[in-house]
This record gives sequence, C-alpha cells and structure tokens, in this order.
Amino acid sequence: MTENRDYRILLKTGTVAGLKKGWSGFVWMMKIIIPISLFTAILDWSGLLHHLDFLLKPLMGLLSLPPTAALPLVIGMLSSVYGGIAAMVVLPFSTAQMTLMAVFILMAHALIQEGIIQGNSGIHPLKATLIRIGGAVLTVLLMAPWVGSSTAMPIPAGGLPTDHPAFMEMIRHWAWTTFRLTVKILFIITALLTFLELLKAFGWIHPLVRALGPFLRIMGLDQKVGFLWMTAVIFGLSYGGAIIVEEAKSGHLSKDELEILHLSIGMNHSMVEDPPLFLPMGIHPFWIYVPRLVMAIVTVRLLRLWQRYARRLSPPA
Repeated sequence: MTENRDYRILLKTGTVAGLKKGWSGFVWMMKIIIPISLFTAILDWSGLLHHLDFLLKPLMGLLSLPPTAALPLVIGMLSSVYGGIAAMVVLPFSTAQMTLMAVFILMAHALIQEGIIQGNSGIHPLKATLIRIGGAVLTVLLMAPWVGSSTAMPIPAGGLPTDHPAFMEMIRHWAWTTFRLTVKILFIITALLTFLELLKAFGWIHPLVRALGPFLRIMGLDQKVGFLWMTAVIFGLSYGGAIIVEEAKSGHLSKDELEILHLSIGMNHSMVEDPPLFLPMGIHPFWIYVPRLVMAIVTVRLLRLWQRYARRLSPPA
C-alpha cells in the first residue's frame, strides 16, 4: 500500500514539474520565436534579402541552398535553434531545403553562448566552434545529393501569392504560420519535459547511463563521461552547462577526455528536445538524428587518432 502511495506521489511530482517546466520553456521560446519570425517575414517582404543575392548565392550554392537560406543559418548560429526555426518557418523553403538547414542549425547554433560554456569546461571555445561549423558544412555537403535539395526557392503553395503582397496580408500569413508552429511546439516540449522529469523523479537517469555503456563505446567515449554526455544529450549545453563546468573543475577527467567529450556533445547535444521541433515542418526523423550522430562518431575517432599520434611525437617527461 505504501509502495503504491509512493509511486503515485512520484508520478504526480514528476508530471507537475514537467508541465510547469514545459510551459515555462514554451513561454521562453516564444519570446525568441515570435519577434525573430516577424523580423524575418518583414525583411523578406521588404525585398532587402534579394538585394544580397550576389553575395549569398555562391556561399549558399555550395550547400545546395538558395541565398535566402543564409538568414536562418546566421540567426541560428548567433542565437539558438528556436531563432533558426522562427526564420525558416515564414519563408517558402522546400522540405529538402529545410532538412539541410535543420541539420546545420542543430549542429551549429548558439555558438557564442555555448562556446563560452565549452571554454569554461575543457576545450578552447574557438576550436569547439570551428569544428562544429566545419562538421555542419561537411554533413550538409554529404547529405545534399541524397535529400534532393535545390538552390532555387520554390513557389509558395497555398500561401503568399507570387506577386508582392500587401503588408497586412503578409502579417496575416505570418500570424497563421507562426500560430500553427507554436501549438505543435507546445505539445512536443511539454510531453518531452514531463517525460524527463518522470525519469528524474523515479531515479532512472543513472541506470539509463549505465545501460548506455555499449553505445558510448560506439561513440568513442569512456564510461566515466557517460553522465556528462547524457546531461548534454538531454538538457543541452546551455541547460546542462553548470553540471558540465563543475565536473570539469573537479579534476576527475583529463584534458584529452574533456576535449573528446566536448567535440561529441558539440554536435549531439539536446537530442531529446531540439530535433522534434523540426518534425512539424515535415522533415524525416532520420535526417535530424543519424547524420550528425555519425559525424560525431567520425570526429571523435579522428581526434583519438590525433591524440595518440601527438603522444608518440611528444618526448617522455
């Protein structure tokens, strides 16, 4: 009887905490998504983006994307995944184009903020940032032939007309598009955070880390970094940053181990919360999970080879 009562208490505690955090996270995201998506819609409506085609076309062309795609990518790199989504959703990109942008943004977002966190916990921020950008570019280049992306902007279907719309018509289109996206995000983030809080309430996080031992070996990571890797995968670099920084300061991990961990989680953090936010756009789950996971594995393996080579070259102490 007591067991059932304790079970109900934990279930209630986890559910309530998850709903509260889900709503709080949703409100926080809306403070980013709404103004950035409106700014992007107005910028696109004004025609200013198209005046920069001569500069952006060669850069974006390398990634099999139209020049307009530069805006979501830059916003994502400087702000967050939510900022990138906000810019993507109000422009008429094809599913293939959004797939490539989603992968790039998931691998290279909030670079300044997260670079500082990584710099305080075991790796030079510039090194972490450049590798994340390089990994994102390489992943998109390899994906482009498979997803069938094009450098041409598709003609909007059922949305804004192809001729220049009136300002209020553009605002109505933006409001409806943004509303549909935010409703889907509310349900997704609330469900995910509630699930995570239930895992914490029942004490299942650490057993889950232990069970992931074989997977960590595939990733090229040691068991001792398992909890930090799990923290970053679930909560992200921003949310889990404090835990990662404190553990790095404790001295339990070597410089090489911290560097390997950071290169892995730099490409693969927030795997629970962020990727599902792109699903309402019609992007296949395979593309937003598997390519960057593979790139993280390759990067870690290459770093391990480099570390072994460097140790052989360095004279014995």
